[in-house]
Amino acid sequence: MDDERTEAFRIKSDELITKLKEIIKEGNAKKVTILGKDDREIMSFPLTVGVAGVVLAPVFAAAATAAALATECTIVVEH
Repeated sequence: MDDERTEAFRIKSDELITKLKEIIKEGNAKKVTILGKDDREIMSFPLTVGVAGVVLAPVFAAAATAAALATECTIVVEH
């Protein structure tokens, strides 16, 4: 992740939803990718300006499922 427009956060799965909400609240992310412990992509989704909580509900549900499958994960944020 050498690109200055990309950040990566290694977190425990139980912190996933909290970190995603924090990233979305900051509002400067274009795309979020969740990688498993082996750095394989679990899920990826674009974020657009003005995304409402109702629209993100399925994303959070999918992320919660991903968290249940992994003990650790990495969130990659593209700005």
